Amino acid sequence: MNPLSTIKGTLISGLLIAIAIALLPIEVMGGRPELSIIVWVHVLAGITWIGILYYFNFVQVPALAEAASDEGGPGGAGITKYVAPKALLWFRWGAVVTWLSGAAYLLRNGDFIGAFTLGAMEGGTAYQTTIGIGAWLGTIMFFNVWVLIWPNQKKVLGIVEASAEEIAKARKVAGLASRTNTMLSLPLIMSMIGAHHGYLM
Repeated sequence: MNPLSTIKGTLISGLLIAIAIALLPIEVMGGRPELSIIVWVHVLAGITWIGILYYFNFVQVPALAEAASDEGGPGGAGITKYVAPKALLWFRWGAVVTWLSGAAYLLRNGDFIGAFTLGAMEGGTAYQTTIGIGAWLGTIMFFNVWVLIWPNQKKVLGIVEASAEEIAKARKVAGLASRTNTMLSLPLIMSMIGAHHGYLM
């Protein structure tokens, strides 16, 4: 059976390849394989989180607006009932794993305090400033996911009972928080990559 015929088989195959690479001799991996694994988890979770954020903003929201304006069309009920809840599940837990693995990396590398003080402490570095900007942006985005987007999307999707007025307000709050995260994702990505490539912003 072809493992690529199912998403489960595809993910398991990818994980097995990644594990095989991770088991290369320690000298090949720079002598700190635990950091390589943390970074791998962080990047994979971050791709999931930001990828779904972009899907919401660039695909789902515009498509639902088009569906709502198409009087004879099928509407967006299928998306809001089946797709959005599943996407929001991966979205919010991707945010958790991304933030926790990023914090774990900074702690293990001895840069947690330096990053969150933006390298302003004695002995601070350009790396800590650059990665710290990304860490703070990621923390704001994480807050937006769990405090603004998810609680309000539950009202919009009917997971939590709400009046028409509450739903309209929830849609606006969640939409603005999602757009804020999309905006912040651009300097976040620049900071994260810049920290590891010469600290260029």
